[in-house]
Amino acid sequence: MRDVAVIGVGCTRFGEKWSESFRDLFVEAGALALEDAQLSGEKIDAMYVGNMSAGRFIEQEHIGALIADYAGMATRHIPSTRVEAACASGGLAFRQAVIAVASGMEDIVVAAGVEKMTDVEPGASTDALTGAADREWEGFVGATFPGLYAMIAKDYMHKYAMTREQLAQVAVKNHYNGARNPIAQFQQEITLDTVLRSTMVAEPLRLFDCSPITDGAAAVILAPLERAREFTDTPIKVLATAQASDSIALHDRRDISTLDASVAAGQRAFKMAKLTHKDINMVEVHDCFSIAEICAIEDLGFCRKGTAGKFTADGETALGGRIPVNTSGGLKACGHPVGATGIKQVYEIVQQLRNDAGKRQIDGAKIGMTHNVGGTGATVAVHILGRV
Repeated sequence: MRDVAVIGVGCTRFGEKWSESFRDLFVEAGALALEDAQLSGEKIDAMYVGNMSAGRFIEQEHIGALIADYAGMATRHIPSTRVEAACASGGLAFRQAVIAVASGMEDIVVAAGVEKMTDVEPGASTDALTGAADREWEGFVGATFPGLYAMIAKDYMHKYAMTREQLAQVAVKNHYNGARNPIAQFQQEITLDTVLRSTMVAEPLRLFDCSPITDGAAAVILAPLERAREFTDTPIKVLATAQASDSIALHDRRDISTLDASVAAGQRAFKMAKLTHKDINMVEVHDCFSIAEICAIEDLGFCRKGTAGKFTADGETALGGRIPVNTSGGLKACGHPVGATGIKQVYEIVQQLRNDAGKRQIDGAKIGMTHNVGGTGATVAVHILGRV
């Protein structure tokens, strides 16, 4: 197996992109990545594109072919594959691209993600997202994702000593980071009171505990590490790629406030990279709801089970903390175009490792991790990247 490096990255601004189409978004992200890698499209050997539900959001299927066509690569007949794993679609697209390069089957590969979610009514987007849960046993009885994650939060708060204020600090911290990220959907700081007084969505989760509906796209370009300096002076090595699965329905889990797939994927990634938690300088985790970040940093092993609330409130996950979490603003503030999120996480880590993250830069960043979740944890992808 060959070592693999990221040689180019690109990301649109996230938000409600009323004047831009689905096609506009992925073309923009791809063009930015090609420009960053100082590469022409003729050099691309394959593409893997994360997309959850274009059929529901824009009534378009056959996404791999569509993107190859509008990216100007259809006439070269390169393989373009859509990857779907709910909100982990982007993370799995990246993993498939890494495997393609590592195996020697392809040399220069694009991993991308895109979603256009705001072209439908809120009820329709909520229903489309519910397809990431067990439709028959959860969706049909009215369980939405806010409701399912509210169950996780209630279970967690019943078992462990976390206060409502500590939970809210996740959103406060991520908005602070998002306010320093030029691509973020929400670039405003908020207060603890903002979270605690916001509209109740599903007890105990309020509006500011929930990630938004978002449009956006991100793309990264991968190459064999041995060739990476042909394209960039700052290649970023992929140290580990891991994936794990769990039951799709929450009620079948061993413990609903521990995402066992996160635990498994994290352990596999650390083993593959031959690293420990002390080696990681920052981590982008899947904070679709504030409780999801609490669970993630415990499940990945950055703090003991039941302590993440205090860990967050004490500033350990802030930009200057022991392990900065979601320097991009996370899904909460940067936005969550579901198919693109896993690629955006890689984009953020690459920015950090290149020392290009501006006001949210982590000093001396050498190694970063991403954690991308599908549904309530039925699919998890974890990656570790390092500066060469």
